[in-house]
Amino acid sequence: MNDLKQRALEYHEFPRPGKVSVESSKPCATQGELSLAYTPGVAEPVREIAKDPANAYRYTNKGNLVAVITDGTAILGLGNLGPLASKPVMEGKGVLFKRFGGIDVFDIEVAAPSVESFIETVVNIAPTFGGINLEDIAAPHCFEIEAALKERLDIPVFHDDQHGTAIVMCAGLLNALDIQGKNLDDIRLVCLGAGAAGLACMRLLIAMGGNKANMTLVDSKGVIHAGRTDLNAHKQEFAKTTDLRTLADAMAGADVFIGVSGPNLVSQDMVRSMAAKPILFAMANPDPEITPADVHAVRDDAVMATGRSDYPNQVNNVLGFPYIFRGTFDARAKAITQPMMIAAAKALAELAREPVPQEVLDAYKLAKLEFGRDYIIPKPFDTRLMERVPKAVADAAREG
Repeated sequence: MNDLKQRALEYHEFPRPGKVSVESSKPCATQGELSLAYTPGVAEPVREIAKDPANAYRYTNKGNLVAVITDGTAILGLGNLGPLASKPVMEGKGVLFKRFGGIDVFDIEVAAPSVESFIETVVNIAPTFGGINLEDIAAPHCFEIEAALKERLDIPVFHDDQHGTAIVMCAGLLNALDIQGKNLDDIRLVCLGAGAAGLACMRLLIAMGGNKANMTLVDSKGVIHAGRTDLNAHKQEFAKTTDLRTLADAMAGADVFIGVSGPNLVSQDMVRSMAAKPILFAMANPDPEITPADVHAVRDDAVMATGRSDYPNQVNNVLGFPYIFRGTFDARAKAITQPMMIAAAKALAELAREPVPQEVLDAYKLAKLEFGRDYIIPKPFDTRLMERVPKAVADAAREG
């Protein structure tokens, strides 16, 4: 771990600090080019945009520029460390947008004293951008922020911690259910974690055909049931009348476990108590709710996924947000809708069922990889993602 720490720090510091830079997309090596890049030539697109704001998409980078914005209140699994500490993560997000989606990013870390001031800040700078990617903002404020920005802006607003996680999880779960011979509409599902990601996962599953009555949401105080008086409005949405009180109670007989919480919260006894052919998505990072080794030690019929790259079936948001924004921009959509998210999830699921190209095997130094218990989600370096997912998203956007 010390070696990883040192390599990570050196990666971020050398040969120059940080992970992103701004590069000119037009030549500026002669007097003539300078006169086009700035005064007097720049006045012409200014006039055209003043006549019709849509011309900004013709003459500036607005149509391919995303703001990755945070207040630093929920940085990865590290918590509320403030906006400045979040900058390496936001820069990293910019790298992934560019590498996988060909999309430019400005990372913006906002020191906002209130939810309202954060919202106003984003609204005030929104003309610069073609889309807003909210990141690492704590629940429940993230829900209020996203809803307000969607209402007030005419460009796509996407909270990746919510929807990106949900989309990729749903893609993997569709395939896991197929492998286990189960149906989304009648499984018993337990979700541990009632923050942004957990609630978004449940909502998208319901939109895709999951049965809300068969879903049990669990937070740090136990099962979210109708008798609790400490629930915010978002948790109340999933409160049910039940005698279940603990995670262990909820896990008994469950078909599916979705974890977006913290490390080592699921025991082997809980896994033993699950239904035949269970599915576990233990997505807490960097340490999952339970490791694949611990699951497979007590169940030889389980399908397992985590958020880590060193285990099979990584639920990785990079499979989602670059391609979702790419498709959104390609369709010039003003919002990222639920049908667009569902289209992305289904495209990801379908891709994992196809034969894996040799270039993917080479990238991961694998001799063989095929659809099954250890391969239910495409690999991030699969170049077919760029062909399939943006098109599916754009098609869904155009269909309205």
